[in-house]
Amino acid sequence: MSKHQKTPLPLLAPEFFQASFNKKVLAGIALGGAATLAAGTALAESADKKKADDIDRVEVLGSRISDNPKISTPPVDTPRTMTLMSEELMRERGATSLQDVLRTTPGITLGAGEGGTPNGDRPFVRGYEASTDIFMDGVRDYARSSHEIFNLEAVEVIKGASSAFTGRGGTGGSIHMQSKRPRAGTFTEVTGSYGTAGQWRATVDSNLHVADAIALRINAMRMGGGVAGRDVLTVDRFGFAPSLTFGLGLPTRLTLSHALVRNHDMPDQGIPFSNAANPARQTPPDVRRENFYGRAHTDFRENNNESTTLLFEHEFNDALQLRHISRGSTTLNHYLVSRPSFSHCTATSGVPCSDESPNVQFQRASRAWWRESKSVIHQTDLQGHFATGPIQHDYSLGFEAGREQIFTRRISGTPRTDLYSLYSPNPYHSYNYTLSYGERSASGEIKTRALYLIDTMKIGEQFIVNLGARRDRFEVTNFNAGRKDAFWNYQAGLVYKPVPNASLYANYSTSSNPAGENLGQGGGADGVAGAAQIRDIAPEKSRSMELGSKWDFNDGKLSLAASVFETKKTDARSTDPLTGEVTLSGNNRVRGVELSASGAITERWNIWAGYTWMDPEVIRYRSGKNVFDGKQMKFIAKQSGTVWTTFEVLPGLTLGGGVTYMGSRFANDANTYVLPSHVRYDAMARYAFNKDFSLQFNANNLGNKPLYDASHVGMFANIAPGRAYTLSASYRF
Repeated sequence: MSKHQKTPLPLLAPEFFQASFNKKVLAGIALGGAATLAAGTALAESADKKKADDIDRVEVLGSRISDNPKISTPPVDTPRTMTLMSEELMRERGATSLQDVLRTTPGITLGAGEGGTPNGDRPFVRGYEASTDIFMDGVRDYARSSHEIFNLEAVEVIKGASSAFTGRGGTGGSIHMQSKRPRAGTFTEVTGSYGTAGQWRATVDSNLHVADAIALRINAMRMGGGVAGRDVLTVDRFGFAPSLTFGLGLPTRLTLSHALVRNHDMPDQGIPFSNAANPARQTPPDVRRENFYGRAHTDFRENNNESTTLLFEHEFNDALQLRHISRGSTTLNHYLVSRPSFSHCTATSGVPCSDESPNVQFQRASRAWWRESKSVIHQTDLQGHFATGPIQHDYSLGFEAGREQIFTRRISGTPRTDLYSLYSPNPYHSYNYTLSYGERSASGEIKTRALYLIDTMKIGEQFIVNLGARRDRFEVTNFNAGRKDAFWNYQAGLVYKPVPNASLYANYSTSSNPAGENLGQGGGADGVAGAAQIRDIAPEKSRSMELGSKWDFNDGKLSLAASVFETKKTDARSTDPLTGEVTLSGNNRVRGVELSASGAITERWNIWAGYTWMDPEVIRYRSGKNVFDGKQMKFIAKQSGTVWTTFEVLPGLTLGGGVTYMGSRFANDANTYVLPSHVRYDAMARYAFNKDFSLQFNANNLGNKPLYDASHVGMFANIAPGRAYTLSASYRF
C-alpha cells in the first residue's frame, strides 16, 4: 500500500503577483488610494450597525440589475435570457456546490471528466460546453475546479453567444458567480447542518464595520461525512475567504480579498456503461445504485483553488466610474481515480459479457493526474452615461489582459488494472503500489489581450438599442506547437417597451472558439471537435439569434420571460473526408424555446421556475472516418424544467417544494448510448423562532431514483446522490 503524495497549496507568494504587477505601480496605487480614502473617511458619516435580519439579501427580482459591469440595465430591459440563482434560493434548496445549483437549472446539462478531460465542473449551456466560461466577479475562472458556494451572493447564467461580453468561448452562454463583499453594518451568521450518511456542514459569514469607511468580511466553511445513496463515498471540504474594503460608501473604494477552497471529496466515476458485447443495452446497466466501483483505500482527489483579488473603484461623478480588478489564482487538480468500464468486453466476446449474467465482470483501471494552473488577469472598465440630443447612452469601455499557465507532473506506479463482479464490486480490495512523480514542468500557456465597447442607448421611453464589439488577441502554446489569432465579436439588441414594466426584444450576437482555448482542461475523447488541441486552423465562428419578451409584475418583484433562440456554429472543426485533415467544414446548431418565472407572487408566496426545449442537431461532422451528420449533439437534453416554490403558511413557518425534470441525453456522437430522463422531487420546511434563530429541514430526491448526471462518451455514467434529509440551524447576531 502506498499513500499518495500530498501537495499542499501554499498561499500565493508575492513573487507570483510581481510577475504581473510592477512594484512601483502597485505601491503608487496603494499609497494614493490610501491617502484618498483617509481624506474621505473624515467626511463620511458613521454607518448604522445592522443586525443580521437587516441584511439586504440578493433576491430573484425582476428589477435587480446584474453585478456584471458590462450590463447597465435591469433584466426586463436586457435583450437576452438571464437566469439568476440568489443566495437565498440556493440556501432554500440545500445546495452546497455550483454543481448542485446547475443540476436544477433549465437549459444546462453536465459533462464528465476522466483523465485527459479533468474531473470538475463541466457544464453545457444551451448545448455548448462552458467549462472555461465560468467567471467570478467578471473575471474568467479558467482552471477545472469543483466550485463551492459558501462565499457567493448569487450565480447568474447569461445565455446566448456572449463573446462580446466575455471573450473567447461563450457559444451557448456563460456562468457568472458573484462573491460576497464587505458591507455596512456588523453581523455574524453561523449555520450548521447534519443529514443522511452523516453528512455535516458548518459555515460562518461575519461582517465587521471596523471604522466609518472600513469593513472586514470573513466567510468560512467546513464540510464532511458521506454521500446519500452511495457506498464508500466521503466529502471533505474546507473554505476560507476574507475580504477588506477601504472607502466603504465613498467615491473611491479599494477591496482586497483572498479565497481558499480545498475539495478532497472521494472521486466517483459512477458505474460502467457501454458494453460492445451487448450493444442492445443502450442505457446504464440495472445495478444497485449504492454500488461503488472505485477503490476505497486507494482513490483520492485534491482539488485546491486559491486566489487573491484587488478591486479598485472610483466614481469621478454621477456620470463616470472606473473599475479595475486584478486577480492571481492557483488551482491544483491532483487525483488517482478508478475508471469503471467494460473495456475488456469486445464485440466478439461471448457470455457473460454478451448477456451480462450474474458472473459478468467490469474492468477497474487507474487514471492518475497532477495539473496545476496559474493565472493572472487584469480587467479595467470605464463606465458612464451621456446624452447626444434625445438619446441617452450608458456605456462600458474596457481592456483585459491575462496569462494562464499550465504545469504538469507525470505519475507512474499506479495500481494494476483488474476485474471485479459488476453486481457485487469489492471496493475494499488492497493494492500494492507506489506512486512516483516526475518533475513539475510547464506544459502550456495562454495569453490574451482584449478591448471592448458596449453602449446601451435609450431612445425616448419605448426603445433601447444595445450594441457591443470586442477585439481579442489570443495566443496559445504547448511549447511544441502554437497558434496566434485575433478576432472580432459583436452583439446587437433592440428592445421595445409597450409599457414601462414590459419589453419585446431581438438580439444578435457572435462568438469565437480558437483552437486550444481550453488547453489543459480537455482531452481527446471528444474527437476533433474538442477545443483543447492546438491546430493550425482559424477559430470556430458561431452566431446566436433570440426573440423574446419580459414582463415585471408586483412592483418589479415578479418577472416572467419567454424567448425563442437559435445558436449556429457554421465553422466547426471536422475531418476532411478526402485529406483526413482537420478543417472548419463542420456545422451544428441548437434551436429552442425558454420560459421562466421568478420572484414574489405575493408577500408570502415565491416562485422560481423555468422550462427549456432544445433541438441540438449536428448538421455536418466527421471525426476520423466516422460520419455523424444528422445526429443529435451529445450530452444535451431536449427538454428540461424546474419549479421551486415557497409559501409562508404561518408567521415564521415557510414550506417549500419543487420538481426538476431532465430529459434523456445521448452520451456519444453516434447516439447509441442514452442517459435516461428523470424527475426529481425536493421539499423544504423552515421555522424562524425569532429574528435571530431558525431551523430548516430539506428532503432532496424524495423519489430516491437513480439520477444520471453525465457520462464520459458512454464509457461510464456519473450518478447523483440518492434521497437525502438534512436539518440545518442558523443563528444570527
